[in-house]
Amino acid sequence: MSDVSRILKEARDQHRMTALDYAETLFEDFIELHGDRQFSDDGAVIAGLARLDGQPVTVIGIQKGKNLQDNLHRNFGQPHPEGYRKALRFMKQAEKFGRPIVTFINTAGAYPGVGAEERGQGEAIARNLLEMSDLKVPIIAIIIGEGGSGGALALAVADRVWMLEHTIYAVLSPEGFASILWKDGTRAPEAAELMKITAGELLNMGVVDKVIPEHGYFSSEIADMLKENLSKELDYLKQLPLEQLLEERYERFRKY
Repeated sequence: MSDVSRILKEARDQHRMTALDYAETLFEDFIELHGDRQFSDDGAVIAGLARLDGQPVTVIGIQKGKNLQDNLHRNFGQPHPEGYRKALRFMKQAEKFGRPIVTFINTAGAYPGVGAEERGQGEAIARNLLEMSDLKVPIIAIIIGEGGSGGALALAVADRVWMLEHTIYAVLSPEGFASILWKDGTRAPEAAELMKITAGELLNMGVVDKVIPEHGYFSSEIADMLKENLSKELDYLKQLPLEQLLEERYERFRKY
């Protein structure tokens, strides 16, 4: 098995820490909030309020399940449009009260079902991209497993985008890439090699800003390192003049 195939397997491992695990481990007083005030509460997206070293923050994440029953509730980490609208609802609330935003991303992509499309899946993702680009608070996005397609990007228009060491971030899945390019989904390992989807490759290309080393899926070292880095980076971003913060975010994505 190649290094890329191994990382792909590890990124999808069901035993990885979830967004909810990180929310409850890294932050104090995490309170989960629910609903998009339009249709329903999407279990694939978690959102809430917390404190990081005493500083109020808004935490948002895409949540995969830890077993079959949990995955059915979480829709295997594939958000519906109401999930993205829930996320945006709390991002706008964070902007109103001046709270920095931290997002945790682990999804193969947005749910492509008929109902999701009927309720405006594409519009919900596009709206998040538009609104996040101009949110007037610091945003840090962290890939904690899979970062798949627009479903991941909808929570990743941030001032800083980080990845854990054994995660992936891509425009679509290697299986989808192989199916489109070669009409053969079994060539996914070959596709993964071509796509440059690992943390190290994306760091070298400037797509992500930091890679967090991993020492097992539930290592306290990962949590401690993330917490320290988050605290320092948010302190730095909060000191930037608003105009500079937004301009640097704009330039960060324009350079692609």
